[in-house]
Amino acid sequence: MTDLEQIASDAVKLALARGATDAECTMSEGEEFSANVRMREVENLTQAGSRGAGIRVLAGKCSGSSYTSDLSRAGIESMVSAALELAKITSEDPFSGLPEEFGKVETDLRLYDDAIARMESEWKIAQARAAEEAALGADPRIQNSEGAGFNSYLGTRVFANSRGFLGSYRTSSCGLSATPVAKHNGSMERDYWYSSSRAASGLESAEVVGKRAAERALRRLNPRKIATQKVPVIFEPRTARALLEDLFGAVSGSAIYRGASFLVGKLGEQVASELVTVVDDAILPGLFGSSPFDDEGVESRRTVVVDRGVLKSYLLNTYSARKLGMKTTGNASRGLSGNAGVGPGNFYIESGAAPPEKMIAGVRGGLYVTELIGTAANTVTGDYSSGAAGLWIDNGELAYPVSEITIAGNLQRMLMEIAQVGSDLEFRGSIASPSIFIQEMTVSGH
Repeated sequence: MTDLEQIASDAVKLALARGATDAECTMSEGEEFSANVRMREVENLTQAGSRGAGIRVLAGKCSGSSYTSDLSRAGIESMVSAALELAKITSEDPFSGLPEEFGKVETDLRLYDDAIARMESEWKIAQARAAEEAALGADPRIQNSEGAGFNSYLGTRVFANSRGFLGSYRTSSCGLSATPVAKHNGSMERDYWYSSSRAASGLESAEVVGKRAAERALRRLNPRKIATQKVPVIFEPRTARALLEDLFGAVSGSAIYRGASFLVGKLGEQVASELVTVVDDAILPGLFGSSPFDDEGVESRRTVVVDRGVLKSYLLNTYSARKLGMKTTGNASRGLSGNAGVGPGNFYIESGAAPPEKMIAGVRGGLYVTELIGTAANTVTGDYSSGAAGLWIDNGELAYPVSEITIAGNLQRMLMEIAQVGSDLEFRGSIASPSIFIQEMTVSGH
């Protein structure tokens, strides 16, 4: 048993000894590094470590929680006492309590790469410099930079409860980004590109990151205004991901039991185009949303949320499952303290058959969205509106940049009107999507 596992186990035993009927303890330890350079100068460096513990105790159907960064015996005792005191003054909740089943995935999910631990600080700074240099050297019109950065993280997560569950796992990640500024004929535009991975070998090279960022900034130069119209809209993977975040909010158990989702009561119904299959999978090796167990000690799994357009499942933790008379899907997510919420594993739209170039080639006039600004989606009604920037598609080609536009629609209709799903699914976080082609949305210009 590691030090952290011992502390978590002892904290649970202490809570029971002091009168709790059940208890669960979450612990995390992490080490993060970030280096930012701007115009070839190091702008800031951060290296920080953190350790903490949180406990949730139950006294019958009353619960209380507390957390601490003091992992000494006295610190843990103080944390347990504070949680027990809070449990005495909270009202009963018939749905509170630990899950009925616990478990963990025993196969290696490749969440930790020792090569990241071996990276030298000087090398990380050099990578950030190289990414910015690649962007600045890509074209004479790249005349400035908002910087480039390299970050890395090494962490350990531990969970123990009073029903005999004890589990832990290590994670690692690294990321590289660049944000160049392009100037031409009085127009000044910025854009960015980034790469992130749990393994050192999964990171794109500094040259690729810098050049991609430069290409994206350059293609935004001298944007035009467009008239308000209804047209087909293609979301590139980076912006399609934001739509998927809104969908996650709508299938989350907490939104369902509160009646705050347009998908309430829609299980088994067609809610999207037949081309759309949405999966939440926390056991895909090497990805950001993967873990052997969720934050209640429930075994991680793969859940099909939407199957060829039909809503098959909500995403639930133990509490929301009880409220809805269902079973948890292993999607409990929490910080160090408090009750668990609902969080994604790897939540994604399955890759489709259409290469993005072909999707674009089939549009006579429409919008290719590369940035969303101030998105507002109402998960109760599905109403959707967002500021946007992108490229105008004219006769099957990306013709010119457009900006200062708003795109609007309704998520319910947008999902039903997905006419093509791209073949370009890529994971740069726990929520991911390929390109998505929506038949018609309102694009407001001047």
